[in-house]
Amino acid sequence: MSLDWIYNAISWILLQWHALWDAIGVPDDRVLGTNWAWILAIIFLVVTLRIILFPVFVKQIKSQRAMQALQPKVKALQEKHKGDKETLQKEMMELYRTEKANPLMGCLPMFLQIPVFFGLFHVLQHLDPSISDKYKQLYGWSIEQFNSAANAHLFNAPISAKFGSSPAELAAVGADGTTVKVLAGILVLIMMGTTFLTSRQMILKTGWAEDPQQKMIQRLMLYGIPFSLLISGSLFPIGVVIYWVTNNLFTLAQQQWVLRKYPPVQMNKGGNTSSARPASSGSRAGNAGPVQPARTGGLFGKKQAPEPVSPVVDTKALAPKPGAKPVNPKKGARPANKPKG
Repeated sequence: MSLDWIYNAISWILLQWHALWDAIGVPDDRVLGTNWAWILAIIFLVVTLRIILFPVFVKQIKSQRAMQALQPKVKALQEKHKGDKETLQKEMMELYRTEKANPLMGCLPMFLQIPVFFGLFHVLQHLDPSISDKYKQLYGWSIEQFNSAANAHLFNAPISAKFGSSPAELAAVGADGTTVKVLAGILVLIMMGTTFLTSRQMILKTGWAEDPQQKMIQRLMLYGIPFSLLISGSLFPIGVVIYWVTNNLFTLAQQQWVLRKYPPVQMNKGGNTSSARPASSGSRAGNAGPVQPARTGGLFGKKQAPEPVSPVVDTKALAPKPGAKPVNPKKGARPANKPKG
């Protein structure tokens, strides 16, 4: 299957944003060692794609909330059909169908971004000044646009270069190896950190899964993927790393907003689900509050201060001894057993 349509779409968006910044007056020449028109074109490519995928992201959150609300029923089915995986699978599929919950919806935004990521990776890899003019005009580029992008820099490092670029590749774009490695290394570390924070933010708000397999997937997303970027990040062009970091920062802000609008489902002590919104002031004190499935307190999981606990009063020690006179009786109060005169 040809992916040229993705390469053409990515190139078109990049070129449109570059043309816009050029029309506004952002210079094509380097300022602080950076061709800002091309850097901003990559950043706003992220904004464009995230706006397009925003409805899908909201559906992802709603699907995750639906899956959380179904956990008591899923547990009941697991207990009922323990040892019978085939029947359990059928019953769970029927439950998902009846409740209109889709377990795969949680991964859909990521799957939709994969071709975009590889499309951008290919386009930036294609920005090689040494190729012939015939190939420079692929995907809707003019020779002038291609040469401008191929020589675009971020703090004196070409966006088409990468941490693992060979001396020949660096010489082709007139880059200094030390500058490229330092900048690319810093960006890769930022990419790893923001990737970790996006996963951590979601887990802090939604809680760890109780199912061992799902919990293992959460741990893989939280620790495995950021660690893998330490190696694979050296193969990414600087322009791709800029895309990734910008995408992560956008995701952090977007998740924070969506998670506030669609709070996590909470589990009551009886196994029922409820919204994570604060209880109203008029609720009775005797009602048991919901059990929090996730830690709250922001992106870094800062715990809230515990509520003050009332001291335990020893009622036996305070009870009057038999035959003892009452202490400080109320003024004007009539004795309980006043002898008759």
